[in-house]
Amino acid sequence: MTDEDRLVTSLIRNRELLAGNGTEIPNPGTYRKLIRVLLRTAAKDEVTEDARDLIMDAVQLTSDPDRLILSGPSFFGTAKTAAGGGTLYASAEARLGYFRQIFPHDRLELFIALRNPATFLPATFETTGFASMDEYLRGADPASVRWSDLISRLRTTYPDIPITLWCNEDTPLIWAEVMRELAGLDPTVALEDEFALLEEIMTGPGLQRFASYVATHPDMTEIQKRRVVAAFLDKFADENAIEEELDIPGWTEELIEHLTELYDEDVYAIQRIPGVTLIAP
Repeated sequence: MTDEDRLVTSLIRNRELLAGNGTEIPNPGTYRKLIRVLLRTAAKDEVTEDARDLIMDAVQLTSDPDRLILSGPSFFGTAKTAAGGGTLYASAEARLGYFRQIFPHDRLELFIALRNPATFLPATFETTGFASMDEYLRGADPASVRWSDLISRLRTTYPDIPITLWCNEDTPLIWAEVMRELAGLDPTVALEDEFALLEEIMTGPGLQRFASYVATHPDMTEIQKRRVVAAFLDKFADENAIEEELDIPGWTEELIEHLTELYDEDVYAIQRIPGVTLIAP
């Protein structure tokens, strides 16, 4: 419930550049169903010895890469199980353990987009079929939902796996940096689609002016790009595109504001967890 595969799509548009730097980004359609099957099998029985070979055959690589990017919104569980009892992805530790068994001799890195529970919980709830938010959370207080709990659990269980995080709300400003970090590229590498999200939240005239400005200032640093994006969004943001309507029975404006304040505090706490890198504007 964050970028809806736009990150993967943007990286795929840079596939040739990535391959030249030792990174492969296969089409998710080649492996997601297989991984779901392997994870279900592991939960009921064990990881099969040929699991890694099956995945590597499925992604049909053209080279032997230094880095392979696999992504999936349900790696840690489905929307139905995403927040039961107020715990985010209770199966995350077990599932990450299965991945370690599938790739026993590879170095794993974990990348996760965070989202404000005030919008994340309604978005996931709407896809689950539960009758109410209370039923979805199994009676838990939505204010008890913390991303820091999930990250702390993962770091405690797998202290050798580095974790890179970012807030979904920040992605228009940091999209290119997220792409480069995920692909293992240097900060100076130029990418296609590094302003992809702006097309969805900026007015047409604003986009035209922004494109013209970028074209005439090709040597901007990452910090300068962020400042320019922020300035253009301040003036040309499409309010209809960035506003979210939340209609959850029993949820008030005060609760939404409270959840948002808790989220901000939680992100600050996450930054202090050892082994975690937070990409922020």
